[in-house]
Amino acid sequence: MASRAKPHHRCWWCGTDPLYVDYHDHEWGVPVRDDQELFVKLVLDGFQAGLSWITILRRRAGILAAFEGLDPWRVARYGAKDTARLLRDDRIIRSGAKVRSAVANARAWCDLMDHGGKHAFRDLVWEPTGHRVLVKRLRRRGQVPARTPESEMLARRLRQSGFSFCGPVICHAFMQAVGCVNEHLVGCFRHTEVTRLARTQGLA
Repeated sequence: MASRAKPHHRCWWCGTDPLYVDYHDHEWGVPVRDDQELFVKLVLDGFQAGLSWITILRRRAGILAAFEGLDPWRVARYGAKDTARLLRDDRIIRSGAKVRSAVANARAWCDLMDHGGKHAFRDLVWEPTGHRVLVKRLRRRGQVPARTPESEMLARRLRQSGFSFCGPVICHAFMQAVGCVNEHLVGCFRHTEVTRLARTQGLA
């Protein structure tokens, strides 16, 4: 008789929602080093402000479609007509402040890349952790911080470069998501997997 595979132990926050579980198991904490992919994740985290992440996951495809894939070079050219169009689009989070921030952040990203060249945004994002994955060994949900010195540094750097909706709490969630820190609980099966992945990439 074939043995049953042991169930995975996961971080508490993804619950049992299949979409959330899939995100936890395959995306959250995986190191991201691509400039444009990092931009997309930062904008999505900005849209999350005041909302649950599952809300953004459920609307992610619609947000990407409405914003032309969140290609920063395209979004940076958006004007008043584009903003009005987006605020009528029920696939996205229809917040004027968040839509305008996404456009402004695209312009800040383009300016940074124009002056700093390839990987300028990646280097800005990863500088607070010394371009390494900070592997934490957190055992309980109460040990997971809402903000850290690294996220405060990133928030300052982003604001200095013209970005918005990027306070220390949003930046910490962003850094968790893109793998600057591995804050899967040590009892979660992904803690070991993500740590191993970071090592194979020379990041831990």
